[in-house]
Amino acid sequence: MTRIQIPVEPINAPITNKPLEMYMFLDPLCSACWDLQPIIRKLQVEYGQYFTIRTVLSTRLNNLNTACVFSKGTVEDDINYPYIQHSVLPSIAVKAAEFQGKKAGLRFFNKIQEYLFLQTKNVTSFSVLQELAYEAKIDVEEFTRDFQSQECLRSFQSDLSITCEMEVDTFPTVVFFNENIEDEGIKISGTYPYDIYVQILQEMLNTSPKRQDPPGLDKLLNRFHSLTTKEIADYYGLTMQQADCELKKLLLRQEVERVVLPNLVVWRLKNR
Repeated sequence: MTRIQIPVEPINAPITNKPLEMYMFLDPLCSACWDLQPIIRKLQVEYGQYFTIRTVLSTRLNNLNTACVFSKGTVEDDINYPYIQHSVLPSIAVKAAEFQGKKAGLRFFNKIQEYLFLQTKNVTSFSVLQELAYEAKIDVEEFTRDFQSQECLRSFQSDLSITCEMEVDTFPTVVFFNENIEDEGIKISGTYPYDIYVQILQEMLNTSPKRQDPPGLDKLLNRFHSLTTKEIADYYGLTMQQADCELKKLLLRQEVERVVLPNLVVWRLKNR
Protein backbone atom coordinates (compact mmCIF):
# COMPACT_ATOMS: atom_id res chain seq x y z
CA MET A 1 0.00 0.00 0.00
CA THR A 2 1.17 3.51 -0.74
CA ARG A 3 2.07 5.38 2.41
CA ILE A 4 0.02 8.50 3.06
CA GLN A 5 2.48 11.35 2.60
CA ILE A 6 1.84 13.98 5.23
CA PRO A 7 3.87 16.90 6.58
CA VAL A 8 4.52 15.59 9.20
CA GLU A 9 0.33 -0.39 43.19
CA PRO A 10 3.46 -2.44 43.15
CA ILE A 11 3.91 -5.84 41.52
CA ASN A 12 6.93 -7.60 40.09
CA ALA A 13 6.67 -7.08 36.34
CA PRO A 14 8.41 -9.33 33.77
CA ILE A 15 11.74 -8.10 32.42
CA THR A 16 11.45 -6.82 28.83
CA ASN A 17 13.74 -5.17 26.28
CA LYS A 18 11.85 -1.90 26.69
CA PRO A 19 12.28 0.27 29.80
CA LEU A 20 8.59 0.35 30.77
CA GLU A 21 5.72 -2.09 30.97
CA MET A 22 2.07 -1.11 30.98
CA TYR A 23 -0.63 -3.29 32.51
CA MET A 24 -4.05 -2.49 31.06
CA PHE A 25 -7.00 -3.77 33.11
CA LEU A 26 -10.04 -3.92 30.86
CA ASP A 27 -13.63 -5.12 30.94
CA PRO A 28 -14.95 -5.69 27.39
CA LEU A 29 -18.39 -4.43 28.48
CA CYS A 30 -17.06 -1.15 29.92
CA SER A 31 -17.76 1.94 27.80
CA ALA A 32 -14.82 3.79 29.38
CA CYS A 33 -12.52 1.02 28.10
CA TRP A 34 -13.89 1.70 24.62
CA ASP A 35 -13.07 5.41 25.09
CA LEU A 36 -9.52 4.57 26.17
CA GLN A 37 -8.73 2.54 23.06
CA PRO A 38 -7.78 5.40 20.65
CA ILE A 39 -5.69 7.04 23.38
CA ILE A 40 -3.59 3.93 23.97
CA ARG A 41 -3.29 3.29 20.24
CA LYS A 42 -1.87 6.77 19.72
CA LEU A 43 0.53 6.24 22.61
CA GLN A 44 1.71 3.01 20.97
CA VAL A 45 2.19 4.72 17.61
CA GLU A 46 4.10 7.73 18.97
CA TYR A 47 5.98 6.27 21.97
CA GLY A 48 5.69 2.50 21.60
CA GLN A 49 9.48 2.15 21.59
CA TYR A 50 9.45 2.77 25.33
CA PHE A 51 6.91 0.26 26.63
CA THR A 52 5.20 -3.07 26.20
CA ILE A 53 1.55 -3.73 27.03
CA ARG A 54 0.02 -6.58 28.95
CA THR A 55 -3.77 -6.66 28.78
CA VAL A 56 -5.50 -8.08 31.85
CA LEU A 57 -9.17 -8.96 31.41
CA SER A 58 -11.62 -8.81 34.26
CA THR A 59 -15.23 -8.09 35.07
CA ARG A 60 -17.24 -6.40 37.77
CA LEU A 61 -16.89 -7.90 41.23
CA ASN A 62 -20.55 -8.92 41.38
CA ASN A 63 -19.93 -11.18 38.35
CA LEU A 64 -17.03 -13.14 39.82
CA ASN A 65 -19.11 -15.68 41.73
CA THR A 66 -20.71 -16.75 38.48
CA ALA A 67 -17.28 -16.92 36.89
CA CYS A 68 -16.29 -19.39 39.60
CA VAL A 69 -19.35 -21.48 38.81
CA PHE A 70 -18.34 -21.65 35.15
CA SER A 71 -14.83 -22.67 36.16
CA LYS A 72 -16.17 -25.94 37.59
CA GLY A 73 -17.40 -27.10 34.20
CA THR A 74 -15.46 -29.27 31.79
CA VAL A 75 -15.68 -29.95 28.11
CA GLU A 76 -17.48 -33.18 28.88
CA ASP A 77 -20.22 -31.51 30.90
CA ASP A 78 -23.64 -31.44 29.30
CA ILE A 79 -23.82 -27.67 28.90
CA ASN A 80 -25.76 -26.10 26.07
CA TYR A 81 -23.18 -23.40 25.35
CA PRO A 82 -24.95 -21.62 22.47
CA TYR A 83 -27.74 -20.61 24.85
CA ILE A 84 -25.57 -19.41 27.73
CA GLN A 85 -25.78 -15.69 28.47
CA HIS A 86 -23.80 -13.87 31.13
CA SER A 87 -21.72 -10.71 31.41
CA VAL A 88 -18.59 -12.70 32.28
CA LEU A 89 -18.61 -14.57 28.95
CA PRO A 90 -17.02 -11.85 26.76
CA SER A 91 -13.89 -11.79 28.93
CA ILE A 92 -13.57 -15.58 28.82
CA ALA A 93 -14.20 -15.50 25.07
CA VAL A 94 -11.35 -13.03 24.52
CA LYS A 95 -9.03 -15.41 26.36
CA ALA A 96 -10.23 -18.19 24.04
CA ALA A 97 -9.56 -16.03 20.98
CA GLU A 98 -6.05 -15.28 22.26
CA PHE A 99 -5.19 -18.97 21.88
CA GLN A 100 -5.13 -18.21 18.14
CA GLY A 101 -2.63 -15.38 18.64
CA LYS A 102 -2.46 -11.91 20.15
CA LYS A 103 -3.65 -10.27 16.94
CA ALA A 104 -6.66 -12.58 16.82
CA GLY A 105 -7.45 -11.74 20.44
CA LEU A 106 -7.19 -8.01 19.73
CA ARG A 107 -9.44 -8.27 16.66
CA PHE A 108 -11.98 -10.21 18.69
CA PHE A 109 -11.88 -7.74 21.59
CA ASN A 110 -12.44 -4.86 19.14
CA LYS A 111 -15.34 -6.73 17.54
CA ILE A 112 -17.02 -7.19 20.92
CA GLN A 113 -16.86 -3.47 21.58
CA GLU A 114 -18.04 -2.57 18.07
CA TYR A 115 -21.03 -4.88 18.42
CA LEU A 116 -21.85 -3.61 21.90
CA PHE A 117 -21.33 0.14 21.61
CA LEU A 118 -22.04 0.75 17.93
CA GLN A 119 -24.53 -1.93 16.98
CA THR A 120 -26.07 -2.55 20.44
CA LYS A 121 -26.02 -6.34 20.08
CA ASN A 122 -26.11 -8.78 22.97
CA VAL A 123 -22.46 -9.77 23.29
CA THR A 124 -23.14 -11.64 26.55
CA SER A 125 -24.66 -14.47 24.49
CA PHE A 126 -22.27 -17.25 23.52
CA SER A 127 -24.00 -17.69 20.16
CA VAL A 128 -23.29 -14.00 19.38
CA LEU A 129 -19.68 -14.47 20.50
CA GLN A 130 -19.38 -17.32 18.00
CA GLU A 131 -20.73 -14.97 15.33
CA LEU A 132 -18.11 -12.42 16.38
CA ALA A 133 -15.36 -15.02 16.08
CA TYR A 134 -16.42 -15.60 12.48
CA GLU A 135 -16.52 -11.84 11.80
CA ALA A 136 -13.02 -11.48 13.30
CA LYS A 137 -11.78 -14.24 10.97
CA ILE A 138 -11.07 -16.62 13.84
CA ASP A 139 -11.48 -20.39 13.50
CA VAL A 140 -14.90 -20.78 15.13
CA GLU A 141 -14.60 -24.50 15.89
CA GLU A 142 -11.23 -24.00 17.55
CA PHE A 143 -12.57 -20.95 19.39
CA THR A 144 -15.52 -23.00 20.72
CA ARG A 145 -13.25 -25.80 21.93
CA ASP A 146 -10.88 -23.36 23.59
CA PHE A 147 -13.75 -21.50 25.26
CA GLN A 148 -14.85 -24.74 26.93
CA SER A 149 -11.34 -25.80 27.93
CA GLN A 150 -9.77 -25.76 31.37
CA GLU A 151 -6.73 -23.96 29.90
CA CYS A 152 -8.91 -21.01 28.89
CA LEU A 153 -10.54 -20.81 32.30
CA ARG A 154 -7.17 -20.97 34.04
CA SER A 155 -5.93 -18.15 31.82
CA PHE A 156 -8.91 -16.01 32.78
CA GLN A 157 -8.54 -16.91 36.46
CA SER A 158 -4.90 -15.80 36.26
CA ASP A 159 -6.08 -12.38 35.06
CA LEU A 160 -8.58 -12.24 37.94
CA SER A 161 -5.78 -13.04 40.39
CA ILE A 162 -3.61 -10.21 39.04
CA THR A 163 -6.60 -7.84 39.24
CA CYS A 164 -7.12 -8.81 42.89
CA GLU A 165 -3.42 -8.63 43.74
CA MET A 166 -3.16 -5.13 42.26
CA GLU A 167 -6.39 -4.07 44.03
CA VAL A 168 -7.99 -2.95 40.77
CA ASP A 169 -11.73 -2.35 41.05
CA THR A 170 -12.23 0.32 38.38
CA PHE A 171 -12.10 -0.15 34.62
CA PRO A 172 -10.11 0.84 32.77
CA THR A 173 -7.04 0.99 34.98
CA VAL A 174 -3.52 1.41 33.63
CA VAL A 175 -0.40 0.68 35.69
CA PHE A 176 3.09 1.65 34.55
CA PHE A 177 6.28 -0.07 35.80
CA ASN A 178 9.92 0.68 35.10
CA GLU A 179 12.86 -1.76 34.98
CA ASN A 180 13.61 -1.47 38.70
CA ILE A 181 11.42 -4.11 40.35
CA GLU A 182 11.86 -2.34 43.72
CA ASP A 183 10.13 0.82 42.45
CA GLU A 184 6.40 1.23 42.79
CA GLY A 185 4.29 1.51 39.69
CA ILE A 186 2.04 4.40 38.80
CA LYS A 187 -1.62 3.43 38.73
CA ILE A 188 -4.24 5.44 36.82
CA SER A 189 -7.88 4.52 37.21
CA GLY A 190 -10.31 5.82 34.61
CA THR A 191 -9.67 7.67 31.35
CA TYR A 192 -7.66 10.88 31.01
CA PRO A 193 -6.50 13.15 28.16
CA TYR A 194 -3.67 11.83 26.01
CA ASP A 195 -1.12 14.33 27.35
CA ILE A 196 -1.48 12.88 30.86
CA TYR A 197 -0.19 9.49 29.68
CA VAL A 198 2.74 11.18 27.90
CA GLN A 199 3.58 13.03 31.13
CA ILE A 200 3.60 9.72 33.02
CA LEU A 201 6.00 8.25 30.46
CA GLN A 202 8.29 11.24 31.03
CA GLU A 203 8.13 10.79 34.79
CA MET A 204 8.85 7.06 34.60
CA LEU A 205 11.71 7.53 32.13
CA ASN A 206 13.18 10.57 33.93
CA THR A 207 13.59 12.19 30.52
CA SER A 208 11.45 13.56 27.74
CA PRO A 209 10.39 10.71 25.46
CA LYS A 210 11.13 11.15 21.76
CA ARG A 211 8.05 11.03 19.59
CA GLN A 212 8.40 8.73 16.57
CA ASP A 213 6.75 9.28 13.22
CA PRO A 214 3.90 6.93 12.29
CA PRO A 215 4.61 4.07 9.90
CA GLY A 216 2.71 3.59 6.65
CA LEU A 217 -1.04 3.27 6.92
CA ASP A 218 -0.94 -0.36 5.80
CA LYS A 219 1.23 -1.23 8.80
CA LEU A 220 -1.09 0.61 11.17
CA LEU A 221 -4.17 -1.14 9.80
CA ASN A 222 -2.41 -4.49 9.94
CA ARG A 223 -1.57 -3.81 13.58
CA PHE A 224 -4.89 -2.41 14.80
CA HIS A 225 -7.19 -4.02 12.20
CA SER A 226 -9.44 -0.95 11.92
CA LEU A 227 -9.05 2.79 12.51
CA THR A 228 -11.41 5.74 12.46
CA THR A 229 -10.90 8.74 10.19
CA LYS A 230 -10.14 10.86 13.28
CA GLU A 231 -7.42 8.49 14.47
CA ILE A 232 -5.74 8.50 11.05
CA ALA A 233 -5.97 12.29 10.87
CA ASP A 234 -4.34 12.59 14.31
CA TYR A 235 -1.48 10.23 13.45
CA TYR A 236 -0.55 12.05 10.25
CA GLY A 237 -1.29 15.65 11.26
CA LEU A 238 -4.22 16.06 8.89
CA THR A 239 -7.58 17.69 9.17
CA MET A 240 -10.56 15.36 9.03
CA GLN A 241 -11.31 16.57 5.50
CA GLN A 242 -7.73 15.95 4.33
CA ALA A 243 -7.66 12.48 5.87
CA ASP A 244 -10.98 11.58 4.31
CA CYS A 245 -9.73 12.74 0.90
CA GLU A 246 -6.52 10.69 1.15
CA LEU A 247 -8.42 7.62 2.34
CA LYS A 248 -10.89 7.86 -0.52
CA LYS A 249 -7.95 7.76 -2.94
CA LEU A 250 -6.82 4.50 -1.35
CA LEU A 251 -10.42 3.28 -1.50
CA LEU A 252 -10.54 3.88 -5.25
CA ARG A 253 -7.31 1.90 -5.62
CA GLN A 254 -8.99 -0.89 -3.61
CA GLU A 255 -6.25 -0.82 -0.98
CA VAL A 256 -8.64 -0.15 1.91
CA GLU A 257 -12.31 -0.66 2.61
CA ARG A 258 -14.70 1.78 4.27
CA VAL A 259 -17.02 0.31 6.89
CA VAL A 260 -19.96 2.49 7.87
CA LEU A 261 -21.22 1.82 11.38
CA PRO A 262 -23.86 3.76 13.33
CA ASN A 263 -22.34 7.20 14.04
CA LEU A 264 -18.87 6.06 12.96
CA VAL A 265 -16.79 5.22 9.89
CA VAL A 266 -13.81 2.87 10.19
CA TRP A 267 -11.18 1.89 7.65
CA ARG A 268 -9.62 -1.53 7.14
CA LEU A 269 -7.21 -3.16 4.74
CA LYS A 270 -8.98 -4.66 1.77
CA ASN A 271 -10.02 -8.32 2.15
CA ARG A 272 -9.39 -8.44 5.91
